[in-house]
Amino acid sequence: MEPLKGLPLVDLKKRLSTKWRDFPAEVLPLPVMEMDFEITEPIRAQLISMISTSDTGYLGSIPELGINLSEFMKKRWNWDVDPSHVFPATDVGVGMVEMARMVVKPGDQIIVDTPVYHNMFNWIAELKCQVVDVPMKQDGLHYTLNLPAIEEAYKAGAKAHFLCNPQNPTGTVHSREELSALAELAKKYGVSIFSDEIHAPLTYTENEFIPFLNVSETAREVGLTVTSASKAWNIAGLKCATIIVQSEKWIETAKATPPAVHWRASLFGAHAAAIAYKSADWLDACLLTLDHNRKFIAQELASKLPEVGYRIPDTSYVAWLDLTALNLGENPAQILLENAKVAFNPGVTFSPTHSQFIRLNFATSTEIISEAIARIASL
Repeated sequence: MEPLKGLPLVDLKKRLSTKWRDFPAEVLPLPVMEMDFEITEPIRAQLISMISTSDTGYLGSIPELGINLSEFMKKRWNWDVDPSHVFPATDVGVGMVEMARMVVKPGDQIIVDTPVYHNMFNWIAELKCQVVDVPMKQDGLHYTLNLPAIEEAYKAGAKAHFLCNPQNPTGTVHSREELSALAELAKKYGVSIFSDEIHAPLTYTENEFIPFLNVSETAREVGLTVTSASKAWNIAGLKCATIIVQSEKWIETAKATPPAVHWRASLFGAHAAAIAYKSADWLDACLLTLDHNRKFIAQELASKLPEVGYRIPDTSYVAWLDLTALNLGENPAQILLENAKVAFNPGVTFSPTHSQFIRLNFATSTEIISEAIARIASL
């Protein structure tokens, strides 16, 4: 199997997505989680076929999405999911928010474990709820759930917990023991767990991804999963995610969401996702490239910026870099953008206590990675 190749910068600059339109031409953009690879050919062929026949209407019934997703999850993680318990949504954010609307009301407390995907704060604001930050435990740059602190927050009245599983931006894969304990705490205190598992297919082979709902009957009772093929197969702009539920209470909740949760998903996105889950060969080729890139970053940093903190991630394609030793001021990401002409996500958007961190997207070529690190080193 041949690894995927990152596209040349000259071709990437012709793209119309936010990653390539948000910055001036001289800036090397590495924040937005899009891949600099070509998509899998079966998805491309399906989209071309639909466009060529003007098949551009609304999304209706799509049983193949649930069937293909269930088959993929069974093969990948030995997780049995009934295809009829898979519900389309526009994207993971919409799925999380619309399901949460069914169980929380404005003013309720929702837990996040920082540093965490920054849009979770936006989702909670959309729900008009309060963020309860339970920072993860940190051993160097290895982050794990702080179960005693989570229990205290549950006990204090939190209604829901937005869980990033596996974790973005730290690259942590939560263990079965952590997730099982979390489920038991949620049942004890009446908390609903919303597990965002969008990065799950991107877990590297030496680590085991554990679907939250596959942990125990208790997990299926207290929680649900929202996921998408968008990150792993680079189809975020096509707009389709899936809500997965595995208990009678949650099945009825999913069925009771507004019809727009389904109808606002994209016809293109749903059919592309259905094909993605049959395209494990492309995913495995992608993981070969990403595996090489995550280790290449460590080599480049050791050579050019040994004072920068970095732990090779267990999952996905973002590097969580500690720039404290570079003394770049209160907002290192802004300094790098202005003076080195390279863009990253500021760490403070993931956690108020991580202002000296940046998040780097390494789903690209080694040439672009090397140039980005060289630009940091140039300051």
